Amino acid sequence: MADIAFLLLTFFLVTTQIDEDKGLTLLLPPGTQVTQPVHDRNLFTVYVNANGEWLIEGQLRSDPGTLPDDIRAFILNQGNDSQLSESPEKAVVSYKTDRSTPYAVYLHGLDLIQSAYYSLYAERAGMSAHAFRALDANDPVARKIYEEARRGIPMNLSLAEPSGAISEKPDR
Repeated sequence: MADIAFLLLTFFLVTTQIDEDKGLTLLLPPGTQVTQPVHDRNLFTVYVNANGEWLIEGQLRSDPGTLPDDIRAFILNQGNDSQLSESPEKAVVSYKTDRSTPYAVYLHGLDLIQSAYYSLYAERAGMSAHAFRALDANDPVARKIYEEARRGIPMNLSLAEPSGAISEKPDR
């Protein structure tokens, strides 16, 4: 009887397919990286509370639809407006949420922020954002296009630790 149970267990272990969760594809910096302080002028803050309300650069918004355009203007300022970043290299987008923020809202905000960067890169490469994101990193020609489009505009995205209190303001 124990032999049959062992054979059945072995059969199911061998034949069962386990789905692998992919998660978020983010390239994280090395753990030993030394961080430098960021001047307030070069920091674009986005905060989402537990109710899904958006605080973008200190302004409460119910709809974050213009967030990619705001980030693009912030990044491409080149020091012209004293309220926006000094240069694309120094521009940092800080994204912070509450621990109780719905996951779909968190991902929507992350997608909006990344879409601002990818639309900039695609524009510099002379293609659509969808085509740019579909570039094959293993193809040398596509890799060159990718690196050339990103040159001078790093995706400086700070994913701040979620806050615990709903009324807590984001750190600057």
